Amino acid sequence: MNDVVRNVIIIGSGPAGYTAGLYTARALLEPLMFAGYMSGGQLMLTSDIENFPGYPEGIGGPEMMLQLREQSERFGLEVHDKNVERVDFSEQPFKVWVEGQLFLSKSVIICTGAESIWLGAEGEEEQKGRGISTCATCDGAFFRDEEVLVIGGGDSAMEEATFLTRFASKVTIIHRRDVFKASKVMYERALNNPKIEIKTFKNIKKWLSDENGIVGAILQDPRDNSEEEISCTGAFIAIGHKPITQFLENQVQTDESGYIVPSIHTMTNVPGVFAAGDVVDTRYRQAITAAGMGCQAAIDAEKWIEDQY
Repeated sequence: MNDVVRNVIIIGSGPAGYTAGLYTARALLEPLMFAGYMSGGQLMLTSDIENFPGYPEGIGGPEMMLQLREQSERFGLEVHDKNVERVDFSEQPFKVWVEGQLFLSKSVIICTGAESIWLGAEGEEEQKGRGISTCATCDGAFFRDEEVLVIGGGDSAMEEATFLTRFASKVTIIHRRDVFKASKVMYERALNNPKIEIKTFKNIKKWLSDENGIVGAILQDPRDNSEEEISCTGAFIAIGHKPITQFLENQVQTDESGYIVPSIHTMTNVPGVFAAGDVVDTRYRQAITAAGMGCQAAIDAEKWIEDQY
């Protein structure tokens, strides 16, 4: 056990975590971050970021995360690429266990993010970021005048498909049933778009690719297992996200999907425990909004520590 009680422990990294680290470090709170084994979060899977202000040429996701990390470390953020196993928020100081070691802290900022749910189809792993994406807002512009697929049947699938028609020459929505979870207005908007075709009773059995990335997919009908081939140079999986909150074991208030519900500003229902980024955000899910929330959580934590101690 480590007897030192830290001012703030940040769990998770990404734009929210590193920005929280930058602000708490500059406030001389000597923050400690457990970035996770996959430090940098979802942006590590994004090849090019073109919509973050200040990068006129765009920047790679991993490169941006490295820069954010270096910037916050320069001001004193201590980073460990380790996963938090469990926490105890029942009393002060809070307890955080990392690989069997116990750490104590006056406050905690949770920035563990959310992960996209992938299909897990054959050939998918190799083509993540090489044509297969889970964010049309991030990557849609790379598919100008190309044919793309969107997989899913909810509002986010309809929204992604409609958004992609700005760039792609054709968008095909692939859905495993003929019943859609999407709201009527979103479904009809997609249905009535001349660039969108909807294929029902289809699963992705296998992704087809060459040295440049994906070139198509084999679709399978779940009713009779019949197969057909479809060509595309891009695919967007929109079957949902899941927040990374299991390790909290319901110690902070979450919604039915597991997203943390803030209580006052970025503070959770546990005083001294704050949350920022995609672990809270079910609406925007952008690097810049996550960074902004990281800043807010850091300022909230700093003020809270001032008031308490």
